[in-house]
Amino acid sequence: MKGIARRLKQNDNINTDYVISGRYKFSIEDPKELAKHIFEDIDPTFATKVKEGDFIVSGENFGCGSSREQAPQSVKAAGIKAVIAKSFARIFYRNAFNIGLCLIECDTDSIADGDVLQIDLNNNRIKNITQNSFIPIKPISPVMKRLLADGGVIEHFKKHGGFSLGI
Repeated sequence: MKGIARRLKQNDNINTDYVISGRYKFSIEDPKELAKHIFEDIDPTFATKVKEGDFIVSGENFGCGSSREQAPQSVKAAGIKAVIAKSFARIFYRNAFNIGLCLIECDTDSIADGDVLQIDLNNNRIKNITQNSFIPIKPISPVMKRLLADGGVIEHFKKHGGFSLGI
């Protein structure tokens, strides 16, 4: 998976209300419409800078706050292929994989906004093409990789007629 790093101006404790403000998540149901407002309270122009296939880069405790699925849904609907952070709130982590949004845990200090990154889930590393360096990542379990490949839990169930590891 290759893409451009989009580093958030605020690094740590990105709560779900920063991902998508409460003023939108109760009035807009379409994830594509919600995606037009991601991270608006941190950077009003963020949604206009994001392109299909980009990666969000952040620090500790990404996705803390509420358990509403609109946060990972709006990120995925914006075309983000993965969120790369030092750590994630557990409920956000689970919600993201449930909908097929890849989350990568690693040290993000060396990743700059605009860096070109190549995520290698098989070798558990990110190649920073811009800086010609490698960053080790926390391995993703085979079950989570399967959910990502199938597009999330619902798509997995549709594809396999139930929960099937097949690993």
